[in-house]
Amino acid sequence: MRSTESPALWSRLGTIAAAALLMGATACGSTTSSGGSTAEQPPTANTKPPTSIGTPENQLNLIAWEGYTDDSWVKPFTAATGCVVNHKYAGSSDEMVSLMKNGGGGQYDMVSASGDADLRLIYSGDVKPMNTALIPDFNNFQTYFKAPAYNTINGIHYGISLQWGPNVLLYSTKKFPVAPTSWSAVYDPANKGLVTAYDYAITIADAALYLSKSKPSLGIKDPYELTKPQFDATIALLMQQRQLIKKYWGTAGDEINLFESGDVVIGAAWPYQTIQLKADGKVAVADTIPSEGATGWGDTWMLATNALHPNCAYLWTAYVSTAKIQALQALFFGETPVNTKACAEMEALAAGSCAQYHADAPGTYFNTIHFWKTPIATCDDGSKNCIDYSQWQAAWTTITA
Repeated sequence: MRSTESPALWSRLGTIAAAALLMGATACGSTTSSGGSTAEQPPTANTKPPTSIGTPENQLNLIAWEGYTDDSWVKPFTAATGCVVNHKYAGSSDEMVSLMKNGGGGQYDMVSASGDADLRLIYSGDVKPMNTALIPDFNNFQTYFKAPAYNTINGIHYGISLQWGPNVLLYSTKKFPVAPTSWSAVYDPANKGLVTAYDYAITIADAALYLSKSKPSLGIKDPYELTKPQFDATIALLMQQRQLIKKYWGTAGDEINLFESGDVVIGAAWPYQTIQLKADGKVAVADTIPSEGATGWGDTWMLATNALHPNCAYLWTAYVSTAKIQALQALFFGETPVNTKACAEMEALAAGSCAQYHADAPGTYFNTIHFWKTPIATCDDGSKNCIDYSQWQAAWTTITA
């Protein structure tokens, strides 16, 4: 999750009851499940995770998106476990990757990484496998999030999924009384000066997804695995789109302001922006998932290879995976929980929120979402023909200059 600047859609709920945590829980040590990639083995693939949670170390050092360690749920966790939570808020996935070098450097225990950082962390050896059997609510997760390709390699889990969100097409209903059915609207010269886009290299995947449907001859199967010809075609499209862009947005607040000022009428967004704009009532907007599908993001709590407080780390992960805490975090940030039982908790706190955030989406919904994952040189077929993330970053800098 990225910054929303002012994410709370509702007042603090005060002290919440701590979820029951079994300090001495034991479980089989398997970390495998169906799903995930068949890519090359990461450096820590053979590291065996614990089969039980031991005595808490009374401390936990986290790298997190701002607010992911809000007192509303941190204080009850500390009261229940004795684990005092310290945090370092990161402003970007790149910063998270940098802070996690050398397996957390003996300083950090976990990171709440997004999909565009996960594979970088996994293949650098900075995170290690986790035992899902030590997370009781794991069985209540949406099937997709039990083994998404961005945090699960060859059936080994390098973290536990937390929250997610789709990157929807947000539009002015005054300008578009009929919902756009294609992402072509953000590349249409007719909308010159009225378009916005997320100012981040991973946005390249949005254009690649569109081209995978509009130009099937390119052979794009995965918007995060692009050969040089596919990448070049995608960058060419984004260079053309640059002429249509009024302004790129970096935070949800930026985009909200652009729509409310009338500077833009269409662009990719998170559901949070739609909900905030509708609540403000200054402009009439709606969002949609176009026919080509959409990209999306998913956050994962990942365990540092050199974590000094692994027992507190497992207790924390079990705690934030419970339905109640997932619902609290979802409403606080405007994101969607992976725990299917969180929907009822969300409704109890804010009626209608479950549907607003797609928390009740059927399994088939995820067939339309292509979740962020780190572009790496090794393609899924094992070849080394894909363009890695450093080249995505360089190209994005050129596009937005």
